Amino acid sequence: MPSRRVLPALALSIASLLPSACVGAPDDADAETAASTAEYPVEISSCGVTTTVDAPPTSAVTLNQGATEVVLALGAEDQLVGTAYLDDAVPDRWQAAYESVPVLSEQYPDHETVMAAEPDFVYASYLSAFDSEAAGDRATLHELGAATYVSPFGCGTGASTRDITFDTVWQEIADVATVFGVPERADRLREEQARQLDALRREAAGEGIEVFWFDSGVKTAFAGAGDGGPQLVLDAIGATNVFADVEGGWADVSWENVVVADPEVIVLADAAWSTAEDKIALLQRDEVLSQLDAVRHERFVTIPFSESTPGVRLVEGATSVAEQIRALGLR
Repeated sequence: MPSRRVLPALALSIASLLPSACVGAPDDADAETAASTAEYPVEISSCGVTTTVDAPPTSAVTLNQGATEVVLALGAEDQLVGTAYLDDAVPDRWQAAYESVPVLSEQYPDHETVMAAEPDFVYASYLSAFDSEAAGDRATLHELGAATYVSPFGCGTGASTRDITFDTVWQEIADVATVFGVPERADRLREEQARQLDALRREAAGEGIEVFWFDSGVKTAFAGAGDGGPQLVLDAIGATNVFADVEGGWADVSWENVVVADPEVIVLADAAWSTAEDKIALLQRDEVLSQLDAVRHERFVTIPFSESTPGVRLVEGATSVAEQIRALGLR
């Protein structure tokens, strides 16, 4: 979820590229090699907090879908004792692994629920997971024997984070793989996704096309801005983000500015708290917004919210957006 959400108010791809997008669990040989090269203790920093992991976690908890899917992509689900907070559906290729892990809560579990799982590591996509009404502050968890890690892209409004690039997305995955003792799995994933990105950039399916990335919102539009996952996706396919000059990964923009931009295509993030269907209905029933070029011609591209955030599925999101834009036949 974008950083403004602490708790939500409401609770094909390119065929030639698809194999490299669907990264599954490594085979046994990979696991043995990875385990043999892992070294402990591991010191890991995120959002200004450093923690030490003395051994591979055996009872980890993930909070937020992005964090959960990183662990599933690394094939480390056997090291989880709990997970929580999906934004949308887990992909079929990870569904069995996901179902093997207890779900502690539909949204954020409270501190008592988290500690009842006896975690040795708690990994979240957003700092809000460690609020007092959620898992509890990180210092307390450390005192109780649970190391913590937060995605560097989820440190909160005003926090200083690294520039968001695919390299920094892959670095988070590498950090987590190191903690879990499977570094080679992150290397393999990065290599596969880098090949897919190269192909997307060569094709440039979105070249010359202006896009509005609509995450959620009614009174204002919560839009993909210039410093987050949506911008990375649009850059990868050569499209132009009409709000690229707005700071942050996501930002509230006025509907007046959306009308002025009059995008050719609207990308809709499909999430539990704001479905693509609801957003289309809002656009089509509004007297002014219904006259946008993209709305009049129904040039909508829909991807799961989990493919729009910096994480293990972002390249997959870029692949899907490229294919759907190509299918619109604008160029």
